[in-house]
Amino acid sequence: MNTNWLDIFQGVGVMMASFANEPGIAIARILLVLLGFLLIYLGRKGVLEPLLMIPMGLGMATINVSAMFFDPINMAAGGKVDPNAVNNLFLDSTASNNDHLMTLMQIDWLQPVYTLTFSNGLIACLVFIGIGSLLDVGFVMARPYVSAIIALFAELGTMLTLPLAVMFGGYSLQDAAAIALVGGADGPMVLFASLKLSPHLFVPITVVAYMYLGLAYGGFPYMIRLLIPEKLRKIQMPADDPAKKVTSGQKLTFAVVCCVLLSFLFPVASPLFFSLFLGIAIRESGLDKFHYLVSEIVLYASTLTLGLLLGVLCEAKTIMDPKVLPLLIFGLVALGLSGLGGLIGGYFMYFVTGGKFNPVIGIAGVSCVPTTAKVAQKCVSKANPGAIVMHYALGANIFGVITTAIIAAIYISLLNK
Repeated sequence: MNTNWLDIFQGVGVMMASFANEPGIAIARILLVLLGFLLIYLGRKGVLEPLLMIPMGLGMATINVSAMFFDPINMAAGGKVDPNAVNNLFLDSTASNNDHLMTLMQIDWLQPVYTLTFSNGLIACLVFIGIGSLLDVGFVMARPYVSAIIALFAELGTMLTLPLAVMFGGYSLQDAAAIALVGGADGPMVLFASLKLSPHLFVPITVVAYMYLGLAYGGFPYMIRLLIPEKLRKIQMPADDPAKKVTSGQKLTFAVVCCVLLSFLFPVASPLFFSLFLGIAIRESGLDKFHYLVSEIVLYASTLTLGLLLGVLCEAKTIMDPKVLPLLIFGLVALGLSGLGGLIGGYFMYFVTGGKFNPVIGIAGVSCVPTTAKVAQKCVSKANPGAIVMHYALGANIFGVITTAIIAAIYISLLNK
């Protein structure tokens, strides 16, 4: 009996075939494997967000070495297997035929998770419930105007990237709007909006968004040090007045009224508004068992699943799609412009207050909760260990989530036709 070792080590055979037939794809696979290793390393070191980057990096590395000749639809139907049907071992994100989808859900172990939570936006809502349960809206209520001003400035990327992507990237308005929302630095929001606006690109847009959210933690401090001199980074902010403490009842009222009002005005985004404010309502209602459920189990289980799915969706052929490559540029432009806009907002408040406002707080207007708020505090602490700006930063951070959701709703309402 002659043994063909490539029949045993099929990944080697597929990789060799890729180099022979599609060398660009083969090289992309290797680069993505290395990128996966890098994400795991940076997540482990704390440079990037480990909760997302470690499962995402592992999924990315695994999927690009496990590609194989696999035609499950014809295999299940007993038909002739297409030798050119190269798919990944775990997941098919392109099936549109319901019969094919049901077949895949019986074969691929991650397919039901993807179909029932990811491709319908449910996982974005679950993450938002968990995030809401961690948010203290008292920081927003204590200084709503300051938080709103900074959050609006920090939407520079979501506003400017849309026309830039249309003019220079050749994208439709719907595709450009979905890409521009990467500037909001809110992964669930990008996932949800791209499903509505650009379903054919929502997988790569979401992957790019989450990869760049990891860069926010590592890249924004350099932007702050470049644009804000140390003497301004040292500015101490006044402490909150204990006599003006916001009660849990007031916070609950705020959450309920905002949820109903925003859902009334922007029904297309009501799943996101409802999920976010449901988490806040659970937190402020004193429902300890519910709070533990959503803030620990739901949030972290959803984050793990999301990171894993994002990783296994980073297959080389998806990333190498000609329409995907510009996403890497415009996503970075959107996030960079939003960071710049937030710092401009910080400078605006600095001049309005006569030099009494720390402009670093502006970066927290980029709504990556609570990452950008922690970035602001970390940069300020390095310049002045006694300075505390976290209470201001969290207000801008939370308002940034609401602002990005409103802009996403406006884009969906105007363009999803």
